[in-house]
Amino acid sequence: MGQPQKSIAAEQQILSLGRVLQSLREEDDVDVLIETTISYLKEQFDYKLIWIALYDRLNHILFGKGGITPDHDTSFLRQRVVLSPGDLLEQVVIEQHPLGVADLQTEIRAAEWRKIAEKFHIQGTIILPIRYKDRCLGLLLLGSERWGYLLTGEAKARLMMVLGELGAVLYQNEMDLQHKQTKRTDEPLLELLENLRTLTNLNQRLETAVQATHKFVSPNRTNVYWFEREGRYFWCRMSNQLVKIDSYSSTQQAAGMTVQELSDFYYALTVNQIVSIGDARSSLKSHFTAKLLQRLKVRSLLAAPIIWQKNLLGFLAVESNEPRIWTETDKNFVQGAAGLISLVATTESMESTIKQIQEDAQLTGQVAQGIYSEHDLQETLHSCAKKVLARLAATRFLLLQYDPEQNNYQFIYQSQPHNRRPLTFALNTLKELDGQLLQHSTQAVEIENLDEDLRFFNWRPFLIESGVRSLLICKCSNGHITAPLLVIAHETHRSWTTLEKELLWAVSQQIGVIVRQWQLHNRTTQQQKSSQAFEQCLRILTQSQNSKTEVEKNHLERTALEQIASILACPLVVLLSWSSGESRAEIIPGVIDNSQFGIFSDASIPIQVEALIQWALATESYLTLKVDNLPPETRKWLSVPDKGQIFVMALRTNTVYETTGVVLLADYQERRWSEQSLSTTATLISQLAWWRREKQITRLLESTTEELRQLNWYKHRRLEEIQRITALSLKQIHDLGIPANELTQMRYQLLLRQLDHTAASMSGMLKLEHWQLHISWETMPIASLLKRSLERIENLLKQQKLWIGVHGLGQQIEDQSPKNSSLTRGIPTSSAQSAMAITGDIVKIELVIHELLVTACNRSQTGGRIDIWCRRLDGSKPSDAKHSSASEGANHQTSLELSITYNGAIESQLLTELHDNTPKDVLAPSNLDQPPALHLLICQNLMQELGGELNFYQLPDNRVVSRLLLPLVGHDS
Repeated sequence: MGQPQKSIAAEQQILSLGRVLQSLREEDDVDVLIETTISYLKEQFDYKLIWIALYDRLNHILFGKGGITPDHDTSFLRQRVVLSPGDLLEQVVIEQHPLGVADLQTEIRAAEWRKIAEKFHIQGTIILPIRYKDRCLGLLLLGSERWGYLLTGEAKARLMMVLGELGAVLYQNEMDLQHKQTKRTDEPLLELLENLRTLTNLNQRLETAVQATHKFVSPNRTNVYWFEREGRYFWCRMSNQLVKIDSYSSTQQAAGMTVQELSDFYYALTVNQIVSIGDARSSLKSHFTAKLLQRLKVRSLLAAPIIWQKNLLGFLAVESNEPRIWTETDKNFVQGAAGLISLVATTESMESTIKQIQEDAQLTGQVAQGIYSEHDLQETLHSCAKKVLARLAATRFLLLQYDPEQNNYQFIYQSQPHNRRPLTFALNTLKELDGQLLQHSTQAVEIENLDEDLRFFNWRPFLIESGVRSLLICKCSNGHITAPLLVIAHETHRSWTTLEKELLWAVSQQIGVIVRQWQLHNRTTQQQKSSQAFEQCLRILTQSQNSKTEVEKNHLERTALEQIASILACPLVVLLSWSSGESRAEIIPGVIDNSQFGIFSDASIPIQVEALIQWALATESYLTLKVDNLPPETRKWLSVPDKGQIFVMALRTNTVYETTGVVLLADYQERRWSEQSLSTTATLISQLAWWRREKQITRLLESTTEELRQLNWYKHRRLEEIQRITALSLKQIHDLGIPANELTQMRYQLLLRQLDHTAASMSGMLKLEHWQLHISWETMPIASLLKRSLERIENLLKQQKLWIGVHGLGQQIEDQSPKNSSLTRGIPTSSAQSAMAITGDIVKIELVIHELLVTACNRSQTGGRIDIWCRRLDGSKPSDAKHSSASEGANHQTSLELSITYNGAIESQLLTELHDNTPKDVLAPSNLDQPPALHLLICQNLMQELGGELNFYQLPDNRVVSRLLLPLVGHDS
């Protein structure tokens, strides 16, 4: 019997649960829902204390809705309970989980309920949340006289089902109530839109919008504040209390609010954020909220920005004198009304806006023409700056370029009113964040208040000191890290429209192209200058091979200095030059193009003491310094302005080679030398140093080669002559045999003296002419000299069957045939002829004449004729003599012209190369590199050293002439 009774009881519980759940679903009245739930709990659960309360989320309060007590007094169960931190009831509300208390009488976290528990002897208590999803709607408190709070699984399940259904119904009722109480914004906004469309005047539209907003929200005041960019202030343009307000009326001035006063409120509006300030709630910072409410003299504020194309035109504000919680509906309507105002606000100025757009397009077009025009950069920027400043109502137009050498921004152009001074300082490099801001911006970056804005912080002190208070900044090219910056500055706090910022950005991109084109043009011009300078220097090097005198050398150095000065466009360039072992430097002026720059060329500059020379020698490359750093000793010979700058560089080729000069350039201090120009200048100076060293080496080698050739030829010919005389003497001694009589003995002794003389001459040559020629000074009659020369070639004349004749020695000499063994009969011996004597190094002159005669014999045809012509030249002067000892003694003496003519073959190229003024390429193959042409060249150079001349040419009848000019002994010698 026990088992069927338990089944019936369980069935009754399920039926009772189903009935109460059905009742909860079908009921809409909250009080009936609460009573139904309490009745079910009283019937199904054995609890002496039952309490149900609903939760108010906004105020964090529980409202008691009833229950049961042991004495049936339920008045305190309908009281309002304010939740406090740490309370048991607040814990359940916050955590939304059931909470059990074993003995409510001892629970300190429920002070009021502990008293009730003591009164009704309540111990075990359970507090459960009434919730729907994650939202707490109320609480259920169940108290028992038993200790403990355990519920069976079946009872707990039935209880949670009832509370879950109650929570769902309460949530649905709350939503329905809110929906009924919520004001709909769509119909009023559509009505407002219709009214605005029928009106044509902006003030009428504003008035309609204000009245509609005031009617919907029901505040104390509704106002439209308009923004003036020039002065950065707001003025009340329309109010529900004042129909129309003029922006320049006294009322407006009283109601005007500057951006500086509104601060955070203004910046919130600029980012299209609605500002809500109500009962203990604010979308702004707390310290500024009180300041704003005090400025407007209200307790609550709801403001929506009026924005058109990212430009803040003003804001729509509803104001209340009492603390008020603004609903989402209020916010949506005010925001919608502000949006409608922004749509109709621009129609009034549509014509002026179109005209402005056309003018802006014309402005950008005129700036773009600067890219293709041939005007100077300054002229193009001047025209652009004038138009931009007028369009944007600004005071300064600044164009900056980053200088990597100084690591700062320099002004490459600036424009300002006539009563303002140009800015003379440089701006520091940008911070990383500021650089990224400019890099990623597609319009000008605006600084409305430089005193408060933290952007471009490292520029603030310089700009504020110059009177700048607001500015626009653009990067002139997004593709270049070091692109120029365009800055538009104003002396008051102000803002610019988006259209103006986009216009400036477009202009800046075109200016970037113009500046880039100008930089490329300057770079190309500089490269052309460098190329021309290098070409000119190469031409100088080519010409230097032909420079024989010191005057030509200095001319070439001056030409090279002119090319070096052209790179830096300096008005002064000089060369301080010295040779190895010298203690003082010579000043070689290159360019002096300005009266303020000069040198004292006669000054003696000690190398070891002069500071500029020592500084240059101590510097591996070039050195630049200001004139102020020069010591007084340098200023004595160098005249430059006090505000000048100096460039010095040593003529250094290698660290192991001795430096023999310093190049000095001077210019005004305000002139800036680019790194490329300095590098090019240093390269040209290094090139000049190598050129000077090459010239010195070349001259040394040429001089040494020439001397060694002469010495070798001279010794060879002397040895030939000595060998000839020695062999002849030995043969004669051998022919004489043992002297048998006095005549033979005398002849024998004569031959021995001749051998002694030959040996003595050989000893003198070996002693005095070991490594260089020794120029002696002797005299000899020309007849004797010719006689000896002809004797030496007697065998050669016989072999070639040549005829030879000597003319001009006082009488006509008969032609001597090769059969005549004694040529002495053809030489005059009278006193008149013997008195015509030559002076100089007779041995060397005789060797030259012998070389010319041998050449004539070798080049003449067999059976041909050789003529020797002698002619006195009074007052003649040997040309182009090298050495002073011989040439100075012969300069004012009469000369003897000795010409040897013959019919023979000679190459025209050889005659050209032997010509004294013909340039010679030392590296090219030449006839003069090998004998016999080499011997003729040696004779030619040797005669110049001996104070004479030797020339070769061909007559029209094809006879070859060897013209020798020799100094004659004067009558008083």
